Amino acid sequence: MEHLIYITAIIMTSFVNNEYYIKKGFSIINEVSEQDIMSIYHFLAFESYWGKGMPEESLRTAVENSMCFVIHKQGNLCGFARVITDKATFAYICDVFVLPAYRRQGLSKWLIQTVKQNPALQGLRRWSLATADAHGLYRQFGFTLISKPEHWMEIRKPYTNIP
Repeated sequence: MEHLIYITAIIMTSFVNNEYYIKKGFSIINEVSEQDIMSIYHFLAFESYWGKGMPEESLRTAVENSMCFVIHKQGNLCGFARVITDKATFAYICDVFVLPAYRRQGLSKWLIQTVKQNPALQGLRRWSLATADAHGLYRQFGFTLISKPEHWMEIRKPYTNIP
């Protein structure tokens, strides 16, 4: 079961040193190339628990209408996060992953730290996300379980073309 998590105010401290990853050849950029799209699509549609069956066109539209954060190393996709936001009051973090070959290096912390420190996302009233298995990661950045879940509602339409 997915859990929606949010926080209303965060005092951000750095957990990881950007220079550490940069010296190791990693970078986080906000542009998604065609090669990245195909790698992101493959992971989400065939490997993730939350995006199985996602149509490629849905991903393309989602990327076009979101702030995207892409981890690269030597031109190769290593990780990804997408933020749906009005850049004034609310942000929803989604589609966060680090590919298996790059895990256990702290890249997910660096990615979430980079998202949270982005200048366009400062001063927001509410952040939210859903996760089934990464509560420990997000708690480090101030996220908590919803304090009043009875206030939240949803319309859920799972993908039907699951491979």
